[in-house]
Amino acid sequence: MNIIIVGCGKVGYTLARQLNGEGHDITVIEPSAERIQSVSGSLDVQMVNGSGTSVRTLREANVEEADLLIAVTDQDEVNLLSCLIAEKTSHCRTVARVRNPEYFEEIAYIRQCMGTSLIINPEFSTAREIAHLIEVPSAMEIDSFAKGSVDLLKLEIPAGSILDGMRVDEFSARFNRQALICIRQRGREIEIPNGATVLEQRDIIYIILPPRQIRSFCESVGLSVRPLRRVMIAGGSTISYYLAKRLLKNGFSVTIVEKKYSRCEFLSDALPEANIVYGDATDYEMLLEEGLTGMDAFVALTSLDEENVFLSLYANKMAPRCKKITKNNHLSLDDIVESLPVGSLVSPKDITAEYISQYVRSLNNSHSSNVEAVYRLVGGQVEALEFRLKEQSAVTGKPLMDLRLKDNLLICCILRDGKIITPGGRDTLEKGDTVVVVTTHRGLGDIREILRSPLR
Repeated sequence: MNIIIVGCGKVGYTLARQLNGEGHDITVIEPSAERIQSVSGSLDVQMVNGSGTSVRTLREANVEEADLLIAVTDQDEVNLLSCLIAEKTSHCRTVARVRNPEYFEEIAYIRQCMGTSLIINPEFSTAREIAHLIEVPSAMEIDSFAKGSVDLLKLEIPAGSILDGMRVDEFSARFNRQALICIRQRGREIEIPNGATVLEQRDIIYIILPPRQIRSFCESVGLSVRPLRRVMIAGGSTISYYLAKRLLKNGFSVTIVEKKYSRCEFLSDALPEANIVYGDATDYEMLLEEGLTGMDAFVALTSLDEENVFLSLYANKMAPRCKKITKNNHLSLDDIVESLPVGSLVSPKDITAEYISQYVRSLNNSHSSNVEAVYRLVGGQVEALEFRLKEQSAVTGKPLMDLRLKDNLLICCILRDGKIITPGGRDTLEKGDTVVVVTTHRGLGDIREILRSPLR
């Protein structure tokens, strides 16, 4: 596909890198010549210096031949206007990033009037993912498939767990195939396991199972199921607003620490049930005075990633049982931060790029299957994909043991007529199924691409 990306900030850069890696022809429009110079060496894409709201610039980027325009600057109005002009100029599909809560509340009307194909709000999407993590205490990361029918959870095997020393085939027998381990991570070693793989304490595992079974599974393997009720949020950003609004609705006690008085006034009016504290979250004594040691969860959402890391490290020291969630948008910090005890990491730029990349993949749906969802795991080294099978093909009607599947690929789940099937060798894929696949192969767009043999 010919894709134009307007804006080469954190989200635009991440998108350009991902989509270019999947074989799309990418053109990036960026008004800052300095920014173009700084990224041109690491991005093998066409760069155009200018504004996405300029017809001249759009034509220079060859908008008439574009299949899709994605506007992800830090200004909502620029994004919406870029999409409107592109749609009127070339009739290509358009995607806009919209962050302002006032705009987002009228999103359906805006889409209808402007004809924008997809509008994504990074702050709302990030808040939703954080809330999900708080609602499942032991999970380090959660991705949902088949409209919430199954979840893929990232968990750490605790010391003393029955999983320590257990083979994966023993795991399957013990849990009666109700849960399936899809990925094992030990340090920097990443493996899509087979039956002979042996689990150890402190291993990071990704496991797929229905949401209703999460609590009983965690309890049985020694993971915490203690409900979280008291949440402290450092920073009163838009993400904090969306997160607090959802948590309060679900009966949580929420404290927000914000250093700007005007923002505190807004939050107090918008969230009257929350405890809004006017102060600097880096004042550690103040955090203790506001009850940090008694909190069930601590969420670091200030505007500075480095500050978030240090806040979560402090929370880990003073309240070790407290669940930590840390916002990190800084590309260069990813490898370092993952090794620190800062809890779950969330990245608005990655969440935004993931949603948009998922939409792009869906536009390339083939006759045989649709890509319904795509998640990048373990720093983008593994993909989890949800396919909907539209017709019979080379993969349907045959026992899985007879399919020549690619190496480092696992069929994790089959959803058929509302029933969840944890697949074994004798199971088959059929027309109408929803299928979840985990693999180190990137860019799969058709269910037939799970096979090693050439497509027929």
